[in-house]
Parts: sequence; structure tokens; C-alpha cells
Amino acid sequence: MCKALSHPARVQLFRHLLDYGECYFGSLADVLPLAPSTISKHISILKDAGLIEGSSDVQRVCYCVNQERLQQFKRVTAGL
Repeated sequence: MCKALSHPARVQLFRHLLDYGECYFGSLADVLPLAPSTISKHISILKDAGLIEGSSDVQRVCYCVNQERLQQFKRVTAGL
């Protein structure tokens, strides 16, 4: 989880999701001045770490923070 949050772009995307609850990819792509493919890679890393989840509707994916994993992250880092 720490490695997934080690890049400033991923931290910014994660904070955006914390602030807004859930967002479609298009909204996340507007958060940073990066190519959509780069943002997609960052989202994949956050998903692989279990920090965010994506649910798909017919045409797009909606992302949100995995609250259970976030709480686990907070418990682990609180002990440092």
C-alpha cells in the first residue's frame, strides 16, 4: 500500500476520491495534467494495492476508495 501511494500523482488521485466519494475515469483524468494512459496506469496501481475499487456500468467505470483497506492502512501506519 505504501508503494502504491509513493507517487505524488497517485496520492492526488487518491485524495480526490476521498474528497468526492466516487468518480468516473473522465473526472479523474481531469484531476492531473497527465495523459489518460498515464492516469490509467496510476489507477491500476492503486487498484492492485486494493486502495480503490472500480465498478462498471454499461459504458464507463466508477472508482471509489476501498474503505476497509484504507482503515487497514491507517492501523498499520499508526504503529510506525
